[in-house]
Amino acid sequence: MLTQTSPKQAPARTQFDVCLGKSQKPLGRLIFVKDGQREFSQFAYSEAWLADPEFFEVSFDLQRQSGYQLRKPPTRNDSCFFLALADTEPDAWGRRVIARAHAKARTKDASLGPLTEADHLASVDDFSRVGALRLRDVNGNFLRRVADGARSTPAFLELEKILLASRAVEMSQETAEDLAYLQGKGTSLGGMRPKCTILDTDGALSLGKFPSVNDERCVTRGEVLALRLAQLAGIESAQARIVMVQGKPVAMVRRFDRTPEQNRIPYISGATLLQARRDDEHSYTEIIDVMRAKCENFIDDARQLWRRLVFNHLITNVDDHLQNIGFLYSGNKQWRLSPAFDLNPFPDKDPESKTWLSEDSGPITSIEQLMGQAARFELSRPQARKTVDQVVAAVKRWKEVATSPEVGLQAHEINEFKPAFESKAASGA
Repeated sequence: MLTQTSPKQAPARTQFDVCLGKSQKPLGRLIFVKDGQREFSQFAYSEAWLADPEFFEVSFDLQRQSGYQLRKPPTRNDSCFFLALADTEPDAWGRRVIARAHAKARTKDASLGPLTEADHLASVDDFSRVGALRLRDVNGNFLRRVADGARSTPAFLELEKILLASRAVEMSQETAEDLAYLQGKGTSLGGMRPKCTILDTDGALSLGKFPSVNDERCVTRGEVLALRLAQLAGIESAQARIVMVQGKPVAMVRRFDRTPEQNRIPYISGATLLQARRDDEHSYTEIIDVMRAKCENFIDDARQLWRRLVFNHLITNVDDHLQNIGFLYSGNKQWRLSPAFDLNPFPDKDPESKTWLSEDSGPITSIEQLMGQAARFELSRPQARKTVDQVVAAVKRWKEVATSPEVGLQAHEINEFKPAFESKAASGA
């Protein structure tokens, strides 16, 4: 007996044109392909960009050559897009909003298929997409861009509405209107915590980071405390402050991939710099080795990175994965370390870094261990010791900064964070 098999469906293809920054300079064409369970992408530089005197490799896994280059995800956890494009995809929170909205839509329209990676990439609002890479559809429209004279990035006055919609999603009580409002306002910088892109009171693009209904401590105040303390420690870091919305502390963090004139600065993550798979373990000395060839002011950036490692250790910031390190394009095919961001003290964790210090020494667990590798970061031992002393002096001021109006920790909250800042690691520095 013969059994009939349904004909194999032709692969589905989605096409985007990739442009650069405010000038909208055409860089090339991106094609996403879904063939059954397989998803992959192809990218070809435009001939004009290849011949442009200002050409640079927008992603280190894209070679300077004509014709399409293929990107297959090496593992299930990796993106099917070239890495600098993957850096612009929505984070876990953004994906959660997208998935909820799509699930609601499918209950009304059974013909809708499952979400693809192209759907996620296309869901980010053009105005707020991280870095300078911009995507246009086949009709020449920038993705999720609204009509002339309007915008989808909310103003500061809309924080309350966003907070309420986000909390509804966290409690699985969201409406279709909540999801429609949140769609496209996500970000690539961050994880599962609720957040959105927003225009601050002065019109600057920022992140609004909200407290979660599951928080056991005031995480938003903790992050602003760490960012402001980092500045005292000589670390270039994102500007941040706390604002109160419906009695809840919201962290306002200034985006550093825009100029005061709102020009876009190309951005890549540490993972893209190393061309790393998401599940692989890597070390800071690996990053240094690549920075040596890619960074305009390598010595300054290397010393700045080491200072950050000391600071992270002393405040028990153990969420130091490669996506939480960034680089900004500085011209002439050179990059620079971006301001520090996503600095969070973890008072309930042991001070052991997620990213290893070196392939030989393993995770960072002590200041002496960092001192032992200081030369790899272009520091003599006296220079390294001076840096440690400066960072220790700044961290010791944590209570003073914590109670400042821009942070606003209360007495009982001070006690909750105390183990992160006054651990044996900090006192023994």
